[in-house]
Amino acid sequence: MDDGHIVVDSIERIRMKDITYDLARESGFPDVKSLLAVAKHGPGRNVYLVRFHYLAPGAWDIPR
Repeated sequence: MDDGHIVVDSIERIRMKDITYDLARESGFPDVKSLLAVAKHGPGRNVYLVRFHYLAPGAWDIPR
């Protein structure tokens, strides 16, 4: 990734059953299994949906 900023829009606790095919596709994965293969860490049961966006270099700057 180039220089720039990642801006977190929201963090929401969700249930495992809330991870749907549509959410996986929206997140850039072909299916739920692929999403979980990347996102799941250890035996934990807490699931968080983090929505964010990328700001290109200079987009964060405020004109004076």
